[in-house]
Amino acid sequence: MDQKGNVPGGLGAEKPATPEIQALCDMVKCAFEQKSGTNAAEFKAICYASQVVAGTMYYVKVDIGGGQCCHLKILQPLPTGGKVSLSDYQCGKKKEDPICYF
Repeated sequence: MDQKGNVPGGLGAEKPATPEIQALCDMVKCAFEQKSGTNAAEFKAICYASQVVAGTMYYVKVDIGGGQCCHLKILQPLPTGGKVSLSDYQCGKKKEDPICYF
């Protein structure tokens, strides 16, 4: 455990979304819509948590419109490891639902 209480390899604390996190979400929007069968009216990152793996795994809460949110699991590999990809997602979330490991 580090001085901030994070466990190495564990999921970090929730933080407000940044323009960089929104850019990651924009990169996987098409994959999300295809896999989930959802046509997102909006696609705005609200907050995120991260986990260091072979790169970084981002867990992002995204507002998809209509009072609905989804949690996206986005892998940003090491610079030599490939491209950003959508690893998983969870639909049916609300803005107040915490981001959890999945």
